[in-house]
Amino acid sequence: MDAIFLQILNGLDKGGAYALIALGLTLVFGTLGVVNFAHGALFMLGAFCAVSLERLLNLSYERISETETDFLGKPLKEQIPYLADFVGEDWSVFLRDYSVPISILLAIVVMGLIGIVMERGLIKHFYRRPHADQILVTFGLAIVLQEIVRHYFGANPIPQSAPSDFAGAANVGSWLGLGPNVIYPWWRLVYFFFSALVILLTFAFLQFTTFGMVVRAGMQDRETVGLLGINIQRRFTIVFALAAVVAGVAGAMYTPILSPDYHMGMDFLVLSFVVVVVGGMGSLGGAVLAGFLLGILQSFAAMNVIQDLVPGISQIIVYLVAVVVLLTLPRGLMGRKGVMED
Repeated sequence: MDAIFLQILNGLDKGGAYALIALGLTLVFGTLGVVNFAHGALFMLGAFCAVSLERLLNLSYERISETETDFLGKPLKEQIPYLADFVGEDWSVFLRDYSVPISILLAIVVMGLIGIVMERGLIKHFYRRPHADQILVTFGLAIVLQEIVRHYFGANPIPQSAPSDFAGAANVGSWLGLGPNVIYPWWRLVYFFFSALVILLTFAFLQFTTFGMVVRAGMQDRETVGLLGINIQRRFTIVFALAAVVAGVAGAMYTPILSPDYHMGMDFLVLSFVVVVVGGMGSLGGAVLAGFLLGILQSFAAMNVIQDLVPGISQIIVYLVAVVVLLTLPRGLMGRKGVMED
């Protein structure tokens, strides 16, 4: 039972990343009808927002130490963060320690602007073009973005640290009465609850606000909403920006779990599109459900017992599930009739 529960936890935090990326993909497809193959690159850019903020907060200058000397008695040089001169030593230590969660604020602003520029500058010209054209142009954009990141940040993964308060592991077993062997990293638990919160806020925004109501109506019948005098295009631009923000904050918070590199967006993109298809094209609930479901299945497939029985199953389990689901439910788990069926 302990091993099973640990695999469920592993699947939930991984499924959280899949669900957040798939949620943004479904928002864009459901509202604009665009298949956005650059969405994984937005996840990657969000991760590098965290990297950029961490580097910015750690910029420092050298000065002669007043207390430390070498073995000859000569004063040593020490690195002093510029941040300490502005906010003091205590706040400097705190901000640098919590650079990853603080980077959410940077990611919201940066990714929102990137989303608006992408939609206004490129995506709007492909609304009525075939899906193949949309895939080609957004895939090309993804390659351009990842090459820009590789140029400025290098090709190697850049480790990011979780805040020191969440650096250890939580004794989840003692919380639930399962025994002392169920120990799980704090930050992975934080990421799961963070992803659940973002998903709930996104659904609440779409369900309980006037803006969200109009967007949902536009997803069902864009032409009719436009005839009512509502500037649905401007709202769709905001939705594209929202989808970019969701992907960006997901990437920023994931950096302590997976060290960001320029290629991580492509790695998550393929799996996230499978998640969207399994959940059902255009179904927000289906994207979230499939994200967590496939994350858990992938986690169980990575167990040593399963690997011994079927070597390499963890690499293909997601695609096997997709084949089975689509053979039995051609529209996916919660797909809507008429989506991509013309």
